[in-house]
Amino acid sequence: MSDPRPALLARATADILWDVIVIGGGASGLGTALEAASRGYKTLLLEAHDYAKGTSSRSTKLVHGGVRYLAQGHIHLVHESLHERGLLKRNAPHLVHDLGFLIATYQFWRWPFYGIGLKLYDLLAGKFNLHPSRPLGRKATLAHIPTLKRANLKGGLLYFDGQFDDSRLAITLMRTLEDQGGVALNAAPVTGLLKTGGKMTGVRFTDSETSTTQEVRGRVVINATGIFVDAVRRLDEPDIAPLLTPSQGVHIVVDRRFLPGDTALMVPKTADGRVLFAVPWHDRTLIGTTDTPVPEISLEPRALESEINFILKTVGEYLDPAPQRSDILSVFAGLRPLVKGGAADTKSLSREHQLVVSDSGLITLIGGKWTTYRRMGEDTIDLAMSEAGLPPRKSVTAELHLHGWAENDGIYGSDGTAVEALSGANTKLHPDLPYNEAEVRWAVRFEQARTVEDILARRLRALLLDAAVSMAIAPRVAEIMATELGRDADWRTAQVSAFINLASGYLSSPNQRAI
Repeated sequence: MSDPRPALLARATADILWDVIVIGGGASGLGTALEAASRGYKTLLLEAHDYAKGTSSRSTKLVHGGVRYLAQGHIHLVHESLHERGLLKRNAPHLVHDLGFLIATYQFWRWPFYGIGLKLYDLLAGKFNLHPSRPLGRKATLAHIPTLKRANLKGGLLYFDGQFDDSRLAITLMRTLEDQGGVALNAAPVTGLLKTGGKMTGVRFTDSETSTTQEVRGRVVINATGIFVDAVRRLDEPDIAPLLTPSQGVHIVVDRRFLPGDTALMVPKTADGRVLFAVPWHDRTLIGTTDTPVPEISLEPRALESEINFILKTVGEYLDPAPQRSDILSVFAGLRPLVKGGAADTKSLSREHQLVVSDSGLITLIGGKWTTYRRMGEDTIDLAMSEAGLPPRKSVTAELHLHGWAENDGIYGSDGTAVEALSGANTKLHPDLPYNEAEVRWAVRFEQARTVEDILARRLRALLLDAAVSMAIAPRVAEIMATELGRDADWRTAQVSAFINLASGYLSSPNQRAI
């Protein structure tokens, strides 16, 4: 097979004036670029590393209004999020599905306390409410989550939200952007901003694979780089004050036996005042998250020992058997792009998005969360339209079916049969994972996967499901990719080494080994 990147790079660097150039290939950047392209604007998206490389692949995998935001009084944010949850489920039914969440009650008085809040949650969802919340007796509660601690258990409250695969949604948005005529390019870090007469006219970027520098021109440049927005803003104004306060959230992944049903556990108030979820996901149990202020922003944040211990201690108060340190299959951390405020703790900082326009015309999108990615894009392009004098066009994304739209749970949707037709569809990469060799070929040919990490961390979720197993299959993935891309043995060796170095940071202890 031939490498698809040269043709893509040629499209990205064509001698045209783009209407919209978006920097950043996470939730906010992809949502903004799709919004622009679907309105008919010539749109280019540039991603420094890979789509959803940062925060956007490290979420709790929920499409939700945010019960804790309701408790904090952020009614508008919850209402908007529940509306967007409904739209996303309608536009990507192959990626989003309903999930029941159970709040276990060990004191009778908690039933009405949480029950009233959840009925308000139902009410705010309006016509997009998934299923009514309801109280459960002790027997029904244990039927949903049989591993709950039974001593003093009175019953529970069941409510419903959405679940998704974050990086798969990112790839789907990239494919939809291409379907709409836009161009997206990964491994293309922006290194400079171009100005004429003090006004933004384009960007300079590097093709990471060839180390060549390119310049592209656009009517408006949008900075949608999530936790890295301040770094891009400094390319525009070197001495500018930061807008974000980074906060770290950690998750652990353990075997499904700790949560054997199809219902998630929601702990409404942990010792540090957050909520904690234990969620069934890809035949594993995903548990998190924490909220730890961090002094600096990094591309690969690492979980602190105290965060892992906090998660194990908290979930251990509810589950029997409770997962131990040795049960952890993978641990990962992500940074939240919280908008700076006067509050002392990051839990109270806003997840609502904001837009900032610099004197040169650089538009920066800050804050937000996966559930509201579409609304963030709509608001950003509405502003860009007026700032750049683009011909006014209405948003169509509320009704836009995403790439692969199909009423089934398969992550490839309508592309599923084409994936299964490729060589290796019947050859699993590992007995403990649901993935096959055909998916690697598909990711290289159609999803811009350029590295073993791109495949095992984001096109497939092997790194998050079992870090040690992902290390074990890295050589075979590199071999398939090398055949697809025409790479040599040195490339394969370098790829495997780089991935194992990365994946070692996802192991729960240095004693784990690839198996």
